[in-house]
Amino acid sequence: MPALSQQIAMERLGSLSGWKIESKELVKIFTFNDFLGSIAFVNQIAKLAEDAAHHPDIDIRYNRVRIALTTHDAGGLTEKDFALAGKIEKLL
Repeated sequence: MPALSQQIAMERLGSLSGWKIESKELVKIFTFNDFLGSIAFVNQIAKLAEDAAHHPDIDIRYNRVRIALTTHDAGGLTEKDFALAGKIEKLL
């Protein structure tokens, strides 16, 4: 799957709330009430990621979870990244 052009990636970004593009990654920070809320959210993402065979970088800091999506073998953002971000949004 080829990487999206910057213009198309920016257009796709408009369909996602709170996400941004940073250095060829689609990024969002989610905040929860506590650590267990963060972990529960990450566990839900893990299932989505396995089903999609597309795995985000996940950073957990107590009640904050940073998700970063990119398609490494394409060298940037692809439709796979935006599709998984959309599924992650539906978890909330």
